Parts: sequence; C-alpha cells; structure tokens
Amino acid sequence: MTRRTLGSSDFSVFPLCLGGNVFGWTADVTQSEAVLDAYTAGGGNFVDTADAYSAWKPGNVGGESEAIIGAWMTARGNRADVIVATKVAKLRTRPGLSAENIRVAAEESLGRLQSDYIDLYYAHEDDATVAIEETVEAFDALVRAGKVRAIGLSNYTPERVSEYVSVARANGWAVPVAVQPHYNLVFRAEFETSMAAMCAQLDIGVAPYFALGAGLLTGKYASADDMNGQVRAGAAGMYASDQAWEVVSAVREIAAGNGVAPATVALAWLRDQPTVTAPIASARVVEQLPALMAAASFALPADDAARLTQMSTGL
Repeated sequence: MTRRTLGSSDFSVFPLCLGGNVFGWTADVTQSEAVLDAYTAGGGNFVDTADAYSAWKPGNVGGESEAIIGAWMTARGNRADVIVATKVAKLRTRPGLSAENIRVAAEESLGRLQSDYIDLYYAHEDDATVAIEETVEAFDALVRAGKVRAIGLSNYTPERVSEYVSVARANGWAVPVAVQPHYNLVFRAEFETSMAAMCAQLDIGVAPYFALGAGLLTGKYASADDMNGQVRAGAAGMYASDQAWEVVSAVREIAAGNGVAPATVALAWLRDQPTVTAPIASARVVEQLPALMAAASFALPADDAARLTQMSTGL
C-alpha cells in the first residue's frame, strides 16, 4: 500500500489512521490488542490516541488507551514501526496548554506509552487563557529535547493555526505539521471553507476525526427510525437531515454497486479530498476493521465520487 507524507514532516503514514479512542472504553485490552495486531498486519502504521482517552468511562481516569498501546508496542517490540499520535489539554487532571502542563502531561504520556518519544503530539484543543507564545515554546522544547518528533493542532480555528505558525516561524520554533479537524462526507462546509486552503498553503497534513460521522456513514443506519432506541446513535444524530440521509442512501447504493462496505466508500471519498492525508477511524473488534482498511486502497470511481460531492455540497 502506498503511504503518504504527513504535511511537512518526514512521516510516511498509512492512508487510514487507526483511532484509539475505543481502547479501554468499548474495547477491552484483548480486543484492543487484536485490532492493533490486525491493523499493523494489514500494513497500517499510524495510531491516534490522547491522554484523555477514555476518562469518560465510569471508573477510568484517563490514559487507558495510551497504556494499552504502550503495553502492546512493548510486547510486540514494534515501537519503531508505529507512528503514534497523542494529545494534551483535555484530560480533566491535566487541562490546558500552559508550559508546565504540557511538560508534565508529555512525561505522563511517555510513561504510559512505554516510550522515549512521541511521534506526533497534538494540542487537543486551543487554550485562550495561555499566551500562545508560551504554548508554542513549550511544544518546541519537547521537540528540542527529543521527546516529541513533531507537533499537531486539533480543534483549532484557522485564525489560531495561522497565529501559531507565525509565532513559531518568528522564533525559530517547531511549526505544526498536522491538524485534526471535524470533517466527513456529511460535515464538509466548516473545514472546506475555512481551513483547507490554509493547510495547502502551509503544507499542513490533515487527519480528520469523526470520519464516519459517528457511525452514520457505516451503513448501520438507513433512516432516522433506525436510530431510535440505539444507545450510541446520539452522536450520529448531530448530522441527521434530509440531505444527509440522501447522502447515506447514495453511499449504501455505491457500496453495493462496487462490492464494498459503506464505510469503505465514505472513507475513500474523504481520503481523496485535497490536503487530507489519513482519515481517522476506530474499530472496537477485528471484524469491523476490514471495511476501514479497504478504504486505503479502494479506488472510488470518479462518477461515484462526483455524485457524492454534489449531493453533500452545503453540509
């Protein structure tokens, strides 16, 4: 499988990033390790997590996903083969982007990952209470110390990404190589009208989260009625509209016509958008992984891609 370069970094990544948000949440240790094994066996090398995953589960404190990934890498002896992205700012015990919090959070993540370095370290969200110069310098210090290889920004506005880059360049500090925005086939306008052109101009790679619309684009739901009574359908409901359901219907039809899963079609469409390097998608069990992995190589026919683009315009 042809890999892609992530922005201005030297990272050569599989064009489907494996989301680690389910590890330690809906996927237990055994299930998580099986998914990681299957992903890397299929050529995958790009895994996304965060210190906050999965603090929302009763009994968890955060860092569970990192700990599972770290123990797995140690057991497999494959640390050098996996590009690990993790994040700081949203863990309730390590909130924000002050220099001290970034420093301590990074050390804690390194410990859970059982690694001397983090490949890609994201600011999980912006922190307007801290001077941006303090944040940029703190991330740069980690790069200079060899504890972080590259920096990324998640949930930042285009204006703040631009400001971050300007501050970094003015001081000779590490510039971000990636952004992680909310972007998918039924949630396009926010990224495409405000961020995409800037990412192209600044050579910043894009790894979209919610790439499958919180499950809406997996084919699991064919209509709003299918979501009734589904415990985890709430997040997908944020996209629900008459136009979105028409897109979902088209995705299912195109998938059937090409002999692939709906998730494969939706991810392939996103993979082919300008500036996108690797959409992020999660698998709770190994059986969910083939549809995701197929998106790395599936050639979405041009007519089908154009149809989806036209149908989803304005969403």
